[in-house]
Amino acid sequence: MEKSNLQAHVIVIPYPSQGHINPLLQFAKRLAAKGVRATLATTANTMQSIHASAAVAVAPISDGFDETDFAKAGKEGDYLTSIRDHGSQSLAKLLHTFKSAGSPVTCVIYDAFFPWALDVAHRHGAMAAAFFTNSAAVCAIFSHISGGTITLPVNVDDAPLILPGLPPLNACDVPTFIRNPSSYPAYLAMKLSQFSNLQNADFVFANTFHQLERQEAKSAEKNWPAKLVGPMVPSAYLDGRIEGDKGYGASLWKPLSEQCAAWLNTKPRESVIYVSFGSMVSLTSKQMEEMAWAVNSSTSYFLWVVRETESEKLPPGFTESVKGKGLIVSWCNQLEMLAHPAIGCFVTHCGWNSTLEGLALGVPMVALPQWSDQVTDAKFIEEIWGVGVRAKEDEFGVAGREELLYCLKQVMEGESRVKMRSNARKWRELAIQAADEGGTSDTAINEFVMKLKIALQN
Repeated sequence: MEKSNLQAHVIVIPYPSQGHINPLLQFAKRLAAKGVRATLATTANTMQSIHASAAVAVAPISDGFDETDFAKAGKEGDYLTSIRDHGSQSLAKLLHTFKSAGSPVTCVIYDAFFPWALDVAHRHGAMAAAFFTNSAAVCAIFSHISGGTITLPVNVDDAPLILPGLPPLNACDVPTFIRNPSSYPAYLAMKLSQFSNLQNADFVFANTFHQLERQEAKSAEKNWPAKLVGPMVPSAYLDGRIEGDKGYGASLWKPLSEQCAAWLNTKPRESVIYVSFGSMVSLTSKQMEEMAWAVNSSTSYFLWVVRETESEKLPPGFTESVKGKGLIVSWCNQLEMLAHPAIGCFVTHCGWNSTLEGLALGVPMVALPQWSDQVTDAKFIEEIWGVGVRAKEDEFGVAGREELLYCLKQVMEGESRVKMRSNARKWRELAIQAADEGGTSDTAINEFVMKLKIALQN
């Protein structure tokens, strides 16, 4: 086939968890909408959950657990070793297959947790692009650690951590395991490995946007020269330029969106507290009990997503006792819920995807971070972006019922409610502007597409 007839082709490889698949799949859809052939390569355990648009193909990549549940890998470090070894081989085969079929891969876009993909891409004549799924602020912190300007463990007991472009970070604001590196050694190693060969990447992308984190991104550009292309939220909730793009197209759990929407339709505008702690966070039974008391004591309705594996932590008889006031479901389409006019507040663990969704949909938040980068996101939600309040924990790491109820009242009823809602609307408008035609994120994506097309001619 002549070069002039070739179509730019990208393979997108996410880490196989909901919070990583969603933004990378959404990036693939954005590229496909601009005329790029996009293939999402994911593991056997997650392939069946991908229901992307026809514009994005799905191909298998091995993590070494194709015939069994990857949870059986045991330790996180063991799984990462397995997916590196098996993933490298299967990615190489996939690149060879596409080349033999006359559709060579122009660029491999890999989750930054998989730095090995860069080397595989380059060995097979493709460009490589790292995609980071955290906030620019968090990426900046880890880039400074990787670059040697911060040493571990980070001691912030006596004075806050000061970094250029970032607000002072106190003990409660710093990613948990960099204060205590031995607590999650495999996860810390994975976070730092993102920068191990980043200087060799042809492109670096991040799921955030210029208006939101320009200073934070600039502070790390020497070690982390990322182009900001977010928020990676389905187009229907932002610019509306991708027809039918109302969901990510991937769900590891069966959502109950119709039931939730029908219930919400019976509730007044901004009268419902939406509570969800994502796909990974596991609250203690004590924290679940305190949250249950708070939402039941509030004067507002509530919709609470409690995964089936977590439901036994609810107080006995709680689900039945709150019928009418509250609805408890095992999973739902979070974007549809946040976009519903009945929702007045989002109680969140502050994972980056959930944080971005709250910002992009203009919903004020109650921040209840549990670990890792969530605590940093929570600081920005409350102090920097002014779209919510952060629940304070006691000496046992639990946000008590009275504290939670106070936070809910602040967002739903308090005088500060007006300011939070105004800020939330502002960030929503800025998110839409970034994603829309000519916006900062759209421009960055267009520049990438142009470079892919130029590479085809060389």
